[in-house]
This record gives sequence, structure tokens and C-alpha cells, in this order.
Amino acid sequence: MYAKHSKQLKYFCGMQNTQTVKLEFILLMASLMSIVALAIDALLPALSSIGISLNNSDSSDSQQLITMIFLGLGIGQLILGPLSDSFGRKPIVYIGFIIFAFASAICVLSTSIEMMIFGRVLQGVGLAAPRTIAIAIIRDLYKGDYMAKIMSFITTFFILVPVVAPVMGKFILNFYDWKAIFYVQLLMAFLVCLWFWKRQPETLKPEYKIKFSKYVFINGLKELLKHKITLGFTLVSGFISGAFIVYLSASQHIFENQYHLKEEFPYIFAGLAAGVGLSTFLNGSFVMRLGMWRLSYLAIIVFSINALVYVLLFWNTTNPPLAILLIFMAIQFFTIGFIFGNIRAIAMEPIGHIAGIGAAITGFIATVMAVPIANYIGSFVDQTALPLFVGFSVFGMLSLFIFISLKHKKV
Repeated sequence: MYAKHSKQLKYFCGMQNTQTVKLEFILLMASLMSIVALAIDALLPALSSIGISLNNSDSSDSQQLITMIFLGLGIGQLILGPLSDSFGRKPIVYIGFIIFAFASAICVLSTSIEMMIFGRVLQGVGLAAPRTIAIAIIRDLYKGDYMAKIMSFITTFFILVPVVAPVMGKFILNFYDWKAIFYVQLLMAFLVCLWFWKRQPETLKPEYKIKFSKYVFINGLKELLKHKITLGFTLVSGFISGAFIVYLSASQHIFENQYHLKEEFPYIFAGLAAGVGLSTFLNGSFVMRLGMWRLSYLAIIVFSINALVYVLLFWNTTNPPLAILLIFMAIQFFTIGFIFGNIRAIAMEPIGHIAGIGAAITGFIATVMAVPIANYIGSFVDQTALPLFVGFSVFGMLSLFIFISLKHKKV
């Protein structure tokens, strides 16, 4: 199956670019991005254990161990993304992995929840390098619907990590303790960094390097502000990401505390993540037929309506039976596979000439929006999962409004 899709990628991308896309490139870019997912999702089953170890029983504090890593991602990509435009993609990736290793040590040695949260923020700063620069590398080489197609295939492999990470985290907890999860993350990061060093050439051509100065940010922001489509879809990314981060941070509380499914939680999480992976995989084929605009537009409509129906059905009630909740969640996350990669590609399309700083600023804006959204909505996820779907519906509708407003600007 992998060989078949590798051939498809070579055919489509050969039409767009004289270079071909090798399966190894897909796997390597997915691996760079997946370290973030591993750092987030493998820790989910351990949140209760970490709280007990650090003498903290507040579930909202535990949720911040998930949400605050995204704040670090936003800060890190704003700094490391522009640096990659000046010094090349590869050196900055190495710096990012070094920061991640240092931050992981802080997390392991933490004696308080505040110290652990700081370590998680710093982990996010370091992981911003492989995550953001992977996107910049892809944009260095490809554009348009072909870039969206490549992103879909990369995300298909990347999404396998959220499927297996919670199960892996649970397995580690059964035999060791929560600190071992960080050791495994460090080992995986080292192996990916070694692979990247050995096999990935530098993609930033010398003539495209931008001399680093304080004006890199200012000029990059000025250039970005010229492109309303980029700005609009950055906002959409922030809205959808914020709503999704609520689920990442609150899922452990919903299934373990509200539904009393502590042992089953990693498998439920894996099943829902598999739905995202399936739709992301299908997106790779559909995007070439429908285009990334139309496909993501239809997905956002379903995303918004499904959440609104849940809110109307279960307003001021207790949680529905587990099967009902899972059906609504499965539909919700199936649509996400058609949204994330496409809106990211749409936002990056007009600013390919400043891919590094463009990915950094747009990612920073989306993250700065998403983290407060996630923390605010997550604080209400106490007795029921309803606030989660309220967030999905509100920010889905806002995204739909932006999409409709910008559709006439499509070129």
C-alpha cells in the first residue's frame, strides 16, 4: 500500500516540481512533526499520576500540562522560524532538539506542578523547530493543491502517533512510572534527529536566505498583512486548534472521571485519533478532485452542524450514554482530517517567498489564539462534556463566517 501511494505522490508532484517525492521524505517529515504529538499524547494517561506525585489534585492544573506546551510551540516558532530563513532549515532543527532535551530534564526533575508547567512550555519552544521547519521544508519544494496532497500523506503517517502514544504511555505506566515516558520521548527525538541529519538535504537555497536582523520580524509581518487570505485562514486555524486542544486537555478528565473509564481511556483516544487519520488519508485523494478550498469548506460545515446538534440535544442535561458521545466525537474528528492540512496549505500558499517567517508568524498567531480558548473552555469541562461541543460549535461557526467572507478572494 505504501509503495502504491509513493508512486502517486511521485506522479502528482512530478507535474508540479522537477523533484520527486520519496516515501522516505514523507516519513521523515511526519516523524519531525510527530515528536510534538508524542510529547502531548503519551502523557495523557499519566496526568493523574503526575498530579499525585506533585501533590496537586486540581484537574485544571493537570490540563495545563497539555495546553501550555502549545504556548511554547507558538513562542518557539516565532523565534526559530525566522532564524531558519537566515541560517538554513537544518541547524535550527538541531537547536530545537537540544532545547527539548533540556526541557525534558526539567520535567523529570520537577518538584511542583508549576515547575512541570514551565518545563512543558520549554518543551514546546524546542519542538517548534522540527514542527514549523518541516512545514517550511515542504513549502520550499511544493505549492498549491500538490502541497496540500503531500501534507495529507505526511499527516496520515503523523496521525498514527496519537493513535499509539496514549497506549504506549499506559504501557509504560504499568511497568515503570511517569518519568519513563519522558525518557522514551528523548530517545525517539534523538533517533529522528539522527535520521534528519543523515538523510535530509538543506532545502533553503543560498540566494533565498534573508540576513537576520530585527527587521526580519517587522518586514515579515508587513508582508503577511498584505495577504488577507493568509490572515483569514490563520484565524480559522486558531479557532479550530483552540477547540481541538480543549479535547486533548480534557479528554482524560471526561473519560476517566466522568465516565469512569480509566483503563479504557487510551484505547478510546486511539480509536478517535484513528478516525482523524482515516479522513486525513482520504483527504490526500479528494483534495486533487475537489481542491483544498471546497473540501475544507464542506468539512467546516459538517464540523459546525454536528457540534450544534449535540449542544441542542444535551443542553442542561447529564452526559449521554458513552456510545452517543463517541458517535458525535467520531464525526467531529473525522471532519478535522479534512480541515487542518488544507487550511494550513491555503494560509501558506500566498507567502511561499517567506515560508520560514510566514510559518512562524501564522503559527504564533494561531497558537496565541488557541491556548486561551482551550484554557477558558477547558475550565468549564467539569461535570459534562457539553462545554467541549459548545466550543466546537461557536468556533466552527466563526470559522465558517471567515471562510465565506474570503471565498470571493480566492485566486
